Amino acid sequence: MRGVWLLTLMLLAGCQHVAPPPVSGEIRELRSGKALTAQQLLERLAAPERVIIGEQHDNADHHAAQLWLLQSLGEQRAQGSLLLEMLNTDQQVKVDAVRAAKSEPADLPAALAWQDGWDWNLYGPIVRFALTQPYPLLAANLDNSEIRAFYRNPPALSGAHSNAVSVKDTLLQQIGESHCGLLPESQMPAMLAVQQQRDRRMAERILAAPAPSILLAGAWHARKDVGVPLHLSDLGAGEAPAVLMLAEQGDAVTAAMADYVWYTPAVPKPDYCEQMRKQFGK
Repeated sequence: MRGVWLLTLMLLAGCQHVAPPPVSGEIRELRSGKALTAQQLLERLAAPERVIIGEQHDNADHHAAQLWLLQSLGEQRAQGSLLLEMLNTDQQVKVDAVRAAKSEPADLPAALAWQDGWDWNLYGPIVRFALTQPYPLLAANLDNSEIRAFYRNPPALSGAHSNAVSVKDTLLQQIGESHCGLLPESQMPAMLAVQQQRDRRMAERILAAPAPSILLAGAWHARKDVGVPLHLSDLGAGEAPAVLMLAEQGDAVTAAMADYVWYTPAVPKPDYCEQMRKQFGK
């Protein structure tokens, strides 16, 4: 009991010295509905072997919160690894080469073969911080050749949880809505296969990564009811990961989707559907 008491005291003492988060918002434990302080959230995320943090890719507040969480959790316990959806498998050798060089190249995004689809202004601070840490930065996504192969010839996916009809129906609905109803019905099965193969790859990577590990990924990949956590279960991972969802005020996040939610202020969004209609010529 004395050891437990000392550990609790150390955790509480550490939290007292943590800098406040750089973003505002409301944090809740979803199972109980209890409001949490940022420091209480850190205490809860410091214990699990695996943590998955879901984000909205274009929200700057979410990336600022992620960087704060990485820095602050590193002060609570030794970090084992950080995994990014934004890095493909074939980029790992470049990430390792930059780490081995022990000094930042003149053009870091080029050295990493960073993809244009991920805004470097948002992700750069997280990547730079991770590259200075003693733990590995790991690619968690499929490479482009794998995506093309899965799209052309969708493979069978093993596992009762990820193959549930309700999971596939929810993902198909999301795929249709995210493409503003413009995606031909014939392409939907292939798009679903790619989505789920991405989830499976992320699950495989976090399962093999040094613990404690953190995965940063889009909200749909992070979700407990349809994403990576289901694939971890199908792979026999044992302890379920802790899932923190970064969301905007007004978003609906339930206990089925995540363990914790951090609501940040809503920000105006561009009209992606209008852009997509122009792309599809409609």
